[in-house]
Amino acid sequence: MTGSGEPLACPSCALRYSLEERFCSACKMPLVYVGADPVEAPRSEAHGRARKINPLYAEGDLVRVAGGRNQAEAELIQGMLLEEGVPSLLRRSAGFDVPDFLAAGPRDVLVPQSGSQAAHDVLLEADMAPQEGPPDAGPGAAHAARLLAAILGGGLLTALVTWGLLELGR
Repeated sequence: MTGSGEPLACPSCALRYSLEERFCSACKMPLVYVGADPVEAPRSEAHGRARKINPLYAEGDLVRVAGGRNQAEAELIQGMLLEEGVPSLLRRSAGFDVPDFLAAGPRDVLVPQSGSQAAHDVLLEADMAPQEGPPDAGPGAAHAARLLAAILGGGLLTALVTWGLLELGR
């Protein structure tokens, strides 16, 4: 199990193992190569986030890919995108600048143009992607059309009755 010429070692307890082993028998940690450079620990939270970003997704102008109903929901979306290497930025939606309620109000999630397709795929997997195509007219549009037809029909009926009464009076 242990020996001086073994190529794998436990990063926790420094016991050495042969290439056939995968985990330390003492502390159950995954083994690493003896000569491998240690991974630099992030200097700050921002540095840790920056290391997760895929440079291929960091090119181009910012485009809106999603929106959150509040800051917490938008940060959840931002975290999901970061786990896939897509950088993102939060911005208050237009018309919702209320300084009294800093965390309230909708947020837009913006990503660089090169990462928009990857971001859309991530959001589709999580069932959080915005709806494709134009939004449905919905029941409000049907109600408005019926109301317009009723008003026009009433106006036409009133005009016919008025014309008929004028013709009878001659």
